[in-house]
Amino acid sequence: MSMPRLASSAIVERAGRYLLVRRANPPAVDLFAFPGGRAEPGETPEETALRELLEETGLVGRNPRLFETVELLPEAGVSGSHFLLSVFQVETDAEGLAEAQSDAMEAGWYLPEEILDLPVPDSVRACVLRLSPDLRIGGEA
Repeated sequence: MSMPRLASSAIVERAGRYLLVRRANPPAVDLFAFPGGRAEPGETPEETALRELLEETGLVGRNPRLFETVELLPEAGVSGSHFLLSVFQVETDAEGLAEAQSDAMEAGWYLPEEILDLPVPDSVRACVLRLSPDLRIGGEA
């Protein structure tokens, strides 16, 4: 198996809703996920999360706190899809408007139970369930 590439994503929460983008490019094309992407040479995981948040949504993030590290195994037939993903909880200004940019087709704010009904990667589902411990799969509390 190949060595994983480094990537980071940013969890942003406002009033109980989480920011997701719908991916325009592989891997995870057409899936909803936290803003994020591949690390650039010399970047720390925190810097990657903040840069990707800005590039994909226009939001300036601050105070990244590591929430989870996940190994995303290679997708069959998709080269370069093996990642070590660092997921950070990130703060933004409350009035900042999130708009889809870069490789994001759309951006929106979703309640945890709505996220479980969207096409999301398993890693996002696991984070949402951890963020909302009273939530049950299928929306039943």
